[in-house]
Amino acid sequence: MNSNYTIVSGTNRTGSNTLKIAWQYKDLLAQKGIEAKLLSLENLDVSTRNEQIRELETSLLIPTAKFIFISPEYNGSIPGVLKSLFDSSDIQSCWWGKKALLVGVSTGRAGNLRGMEHLTGILHYLKMMVHHNKLPISVVNVLLNLDGSIKDEPTLKAIHQQLDEFIAF
Repeated sequence: MNSNYTIVSGTNRTGSNTLKIAWQYKDLLAQKGIEAKLLSLENLDVSTRNEQIRELETSLLIPTAKFIFISPEYNGSIPGVLKSLFDSSDIQSCWWGKKALLVGVSTGRAGNLRGMEHLTGILHYLKMMVHHNKLPISVVNVLLNLDGSIKDEPTLKAIHQQLDEFIAF
């Protein structure tokens, strides 16, 4: 069941914990025999529908069947750059009828729960099917090793369960 998977690191902030978590998801999927692609929003111009967005659609977004969105908490929601990605893309070709898994990341205690709910509403509007197991990763700065990998075993166990469910979804 190796559909096309893409992990979206939902911020354009350089050196973010969000991107570190996205790489961890990519590595864990590889251990499960799934080669996922990773989309970082760093250096991506999502302000308008431009040639860079059209190329991204053709090469990555349209072929993807399952998306994993790793989204940090920005002011109680998601980063504007992630919303702009949706706004500047061909919604019907890129998102309609596809599946999504949500992961919230924050240095606070709620793991971007509110942001994941906002993102769920956006994705439902885009006619995507959102998996029920949304994982809030709280105090992410404490859970990471120096190399960016997750050192907290209960968090790793929760991620493995979430990924196993999403693979079967």
